[in-house]
Amino acid sequence: MKLIKQITDLNKAIHKENDLGFVPTMGSLHKGHEFLIKTSKKICRKTLVSIFVNPTQFNNKDDYINYPKNLNKDLKILRRLKVDFVYLPKVNQIYKDKKIPKIILKKTQKILCAKFRNAHFEGVLDILNRFVKLISPKIMFMGEKDYQQYFLVQNFISKNYITKVFPCKTVRGSNGMALSSRNTLLSKVDLKTSGLIAMKLLKFKKLILKKKIIDNDNLKKTKELVKELKKQLINQFNIKIEYLEFRNLTTLTTNLTNSPYKLFLAYYLKNVRLIDNF
Repeated sequence: MKLIKQITDLNKAIHKENDLGFVPTMGSLHKGHEFLIKTSKKICRKTLVSIFVNPTQFNNKDDYINYPKNLNKDLKILRRLKVDFVYLPKVNQIYKDKKIPKIILKKTQKILCAKFRNAHFEGVLDILNRFVKLISPKIMFMGEKDYQQYFLVQNFISKNYITKVFPCKTVRGSNGMALSSRNTLLSKVDLKTSGLIAMKLLKFKKLILKKKIIDNDNLKKTKELVKELKKQLINQFNIKIEYLEFRNLTTLTTNLTNSPYKLFLAYYLKNVRLIDNF
């Protein structure tokens, strides 16, 4: 495993690699990241993992400062997985190039997390634009837990690069909760609570699928069911919900007719913000 900290060393290490898989991370690695890496290793000849907590995608300074970090543990995991390259850049190095155009989301894209986290996805798209420009991977691997992020990145990268963006399924713990680096900020009681919330939503989605009531003709009924579920979650678990809504997976619109869809959720458990989709 080769550790890389400088752009010049990065260029030397990968300039001849034409079958390179790329897994961008912010560290604090878990089984979800491991699944992305293992998928990359199966599909691509070599795999590069970046660890970089990107300041521009945080709309809250405290959230950036408190984001979980454990580099030594991360490197042990990456060595065990036999990753070929690990890129550990510094902020001033990544943002040295001032000529890259600023990315601005359209008004129609300011939905779900983009509605509540100002400039978050602009920061995500900017950093991944810079990474892909530097690394030129054949495929970039992203998890479906952050589906809106994957959706925006896939659209952006496909328009600007030959790099493909490969979606990987959400990895869940034994309690049904989607794995996330932020889970390390939760107490045992809160982890149990988040698991109960996930199971309740998985059960609700199964019920919706069984009754086949998701389409535009039944939109009013569907919204009423979701509204009632939202009330139940708030009252039962004492959480703050930012959004709970069904979205079309192909367009992320609320038009659900004849298209795959998911139920998207963002909520605060104490002061920790968690997202999921079912």
